[in-house]
Amino acid sequence: MANRRASTTMIGTAILRATHQVLDDDPKILDDPLAVGLVDGSSRDEILAAAPGLSRPPEWFRSIFVLRSRYTEDALAQAVARGVRQYVLLGAGMDTFAYRQPAWASTIRVLEVDHPESQAFKRDTLSKKGIRVPANVEFCPIDFEEVSLAEGLAKSSLDPGNSAFFSWLGVTQYLTRPAIDATLRFILSMPKGSELAIEYILPPEQWSQDEQPFIKQIIEMVKESGEPWLTYFTSREMSDHLRALGFSEIELLTTEAASARYFLNRRDGLRPPHCVRLLRASV
Repeated sequence: MANRRASTTMIGTAILRATHQVLDDDPKILDDPLAVGLVDGSSRDEILAAAPGLSRPPEWFRSIFVLRSRYTEDALAQAVARGVRQYVLLGAGMDTFAYRQPAWASTIRVLEVDHPESQAFKRDTLSKKGIRVPANVEFCPIDFEEVSLAEGLAKSSLDPGNSAFFSWLGVTQYLTRPAIDATLRFILSMPKGSELAIEYILPPEQWSQDEQPFIKQIIEMVKESGEPWLTYFTSREMSDHLRALGFSEIELLTTEAASARYFLNRRDGLRPPHCVRLLRASV
């Protein structure tokens, strides 16, 4: 990443979550009032003034960022109801779950993992906005050029003897497959009952025609900022690979399932994206 403190993807994602709060109909896919005004470009006035294009992407693209968080938070709630008490956000970015957490989350430990400079930017932003960091939240700065996930989390309060829920959103396309596998194997080292919610990008030949032009613009933009896309998976590849590594009970969120679960009767143009997919897998 060319400039970790002003990551295009970290800031852009926060703006898109805020845009959902300002422009889209109720009920929200993701109710995240903290997103509005959190970073530059995310205030109500800035969002309303943004022109269509890269500064205001199409509705289906905005859906990616609220759908993945909603799906993950729903899955986390189910895991907590089953007894999981640890939540690890890999590549937490500007995610706000920990700062708007529902009452049921007060019983869990939330560990936010990110690059030290990205995390410093977030902590500084939270402080400037007067957003309190709850007592059950721990920041885990890890520079993956220096240490592995296992080494980094060994210094945290993560209890390797108890199950955990991991979210890994908006990250796999930036990594090589060996790097992805290293993280997956660490998650598999956790006790039975641990779970992963992961997002991945379909290969370009599987993108729908209406999504291709805008996604290509995004790829060029993030490449220029030092964050090139490296890895894609078909849904079959991802499911088969996770099973081969040792994951079980894999649930793929198809576009049809996402539409039925989250997008019925919407009038704001939001719909499940085709190029991006989500799934859950159990250890």
